[in-house]
Amino acid sequence: MDGEEQIKKAYESILMHDFEQAIEWFEQAIAIAPDNAAFHYKLSITYARSNKLGKAIEHAKEAVRLEPFEEHYRFHIQHLRAKELILQAQYYFDEPEQRIWMAVTLLQEAIKLDSLSSEAFLLLGLAYSRLKEYSQAIRAIKELLVLDPQHEIGNQLLAEYQLMLKQYMKS
Repeated sequence: MDGEEQIKKAYESILMHDFEQAIEWFEQAIAIAPDNAAFHYKLSITYARSNKLGKAIEHAKEAVRLEPFEEHYRFHIQHLRAKELILQAQYYFDEPEQRIWMAVTLLQEAIKLDSLSSEAFLLLGLAYSRLKEYSQAIRAIKELLVLDPQHEIGNQLLAEYQLMLKQYMKS
């Protein structure tokens, strides 16, 4: 047995939007073929879609360990690690100013891992604005708008931060 039948059943479950059942089928496939990096990668994606980031990262790491030169697996783990850093950064937003700098650091690292993360750029802009670093906030929001020119919140924040910078410069 090679696990391919379980993978087919996992995909059938995904098509029926039953991600929990898909996870069970992927896990069965891995039990049959634990050294199959593709199975770990596919399970990682399904865990990520199910908002189970820890398990997604665990299986993404295993896929990379088994096939370290597979670019898709490396990009996937970077994307997941960026998501993890974004979640960590969000905890610092209700903290005093010196703690918001920690959010900035985490978000900058997330962007290094996943330079296409709109969420990271948005949060980075918000963090900088709370620190009254309006030029940095504007820069982050402009990067967001390069990725998504129609981002409604991004466009609103850009105008708001530009006005705040102008007012700040006058005072």
